[in-house]
Amino acid sequence: MHDDVLSTKDCGACDRYAVENGVASQGLMDKAGRAMADAIRARWARRPVHVLCGPGNNGGDGFVAAAALREAGWDVRVALLGDAGSLKGDAAWARDAWGMAAEPAEPGFLEGAGLIVDALFGAGLSRPLDGPAAALADAMTRAGVPVIAADLPSGLPGDGTAKAGPVAPATLTVTFHARKPAHVLDPAASLCGEVVVADIGIPGGWRSVVTPVAAVNTPAGWLAGLPVERRDDHKHARGRLAVFTGGVSSTGAARLAARAGLRMGAGLVTLVSPPEALLVNAAASTAVMVRRWADAPEAGPVLAELRADAAVLGPALGVGEAAREAVRSAAGQGAALVLDADALTSFEDDPAVLFSLLRTGDVLTPHEGEFRRLFPDLGPESGNRIERTRRAAERAGCIVLLKGPDTVVAAPGHTPAVNRHASPALATAGSGDVLAGMIGGLLVRGMPAVQAACAAAWLHGDAGRRLGPGLIAEDLPEILPECLHDLARAQRRRAAASHLLEHKS
Repeated sequence: MHDDVLSTKDCGACDRYAVENGVASQGLMDKAGRAMADAIRARWARRPVHVLCGPGNNGGDGFVAAAALREAGWDVRVALLGDAGSLKGDAAWARDAWGMAAEPAEPGFLEGAGLIVDALFGAGLSRPLDGPAAALADAMTRAGVPVIAADLPSGLPGDGTAKAGPVAPATLTVTFHARKPAHVLDPAASLCGEVVVADIGIPGGWRSVVTPVAAVNTPAGWLAGLPVERRDDHKHARGRLAVFTGGVSSTGAARLAARAGLRMGAGLVTLVSPPEALLVNAAASTAVMVRRWADAPEAGPVLAELRADAAVLGPALGVGEAAREAVRSAAGQGAALVLDADALTSFEDDPAVLFSLLRTGDVLTPHEGEFRRLFPDLGPESGNRIERTRRAAERAGCIVLLKGPDTVVAAPGHTPAVNRHASPALATAGSGDVLAGMIGGLLVRGMPAVQAACAAAWLHGDAGRRLGPGLIAEDLPEILPECLHDLARAQRRRAAASHLLEHKS
């Protein structure tokens, strides 16, 4: 399956495209319901299944799933919210295919269930659940058994904005053809549980009628651009990264970024240090070099002297005019900039000045608080995180990586990417500094900037998943060789498969 994320409206357009191109709408529903049944059978042993069906096509998917499970020998009961006679079109066809009267959808119906299918409402619902539907959501939450959602847990808006009413968290969500923003953006995504995207037979030309709002960040999107080790490599050919550090008591963040850049394969990494912090940085560094930096306007000349290909500014750099001047000076050189933390906050009073300095290959890596300082009009009320980050990137004229459990990477002219390959254990001091250094390390290796940001976000998350609870930021660079080794192996497999296909053709 593909990694595209489509709006709810465009998912509907894909269904219509299929019908216009000879696919029966009942066939789409049949495949959707059977995909749900298959996903259930692949994960659970037989047990009593109670299916809650709503008054629309989501309910039709539930009827089909119920019939498929019954055919496989499962004990299935179905309840309908509303009047069976009011079902229309494909939903009525699915009700008839079930062939039995549906029970009333009431909380008591869930008693004795070993598993619940939530097919009440899908992504098209634009208002909070109320009345009997809200009571059913509360009852599903209290039931204490797995809940499998058709398309989305009922009550979640498909566009990924926050829920406004009761929602029963799903253990598994089976959606159809493509993910929607709610499947990848928190808090909605965390209520979906495991997400399975089922192929329901939309013809291949569907991309001609819709434009994805985002893509899930996976190695498939950037693996081909990941730098590979070459026998004739030498340190000067692998790029030069400069990381600017703060004062004597604020050096750890920059050292984390520098070590991460080195682990990502940068040939030469230099900590650019104020005079008072030189000894601290030198004593704490081995393969990372140290260069004296006395005044903010010297940032650009230092980068020129180092022949730096990229620079990281911000981690514990200090907030104020000195940081602003350092960024202004650095932006006058050819080095790509990765700006984080203090380098962003220093421009909160006049972000337009910062944006005027940036080039398309520069990368901003704000967390939510820093994002709001630079883009105060792009708060949650202005759209979901995908839309907000896309608009921010267009305004800034560069890449914006909005950090979080659903990190979004956006750049002008590119489809945004959403990274969910991560771990809650990454919520620790210094984790973001490591990410900034990782991006810098990939930039100096020559990886295109958008791909570098996406790859770093995925690898950062991969390191967090491997380490798990108890990790500290210092651990992250040390496990990166393991992450990179596995990706290199995947690259080799991909190249071998491509070669084999070419040979056969």
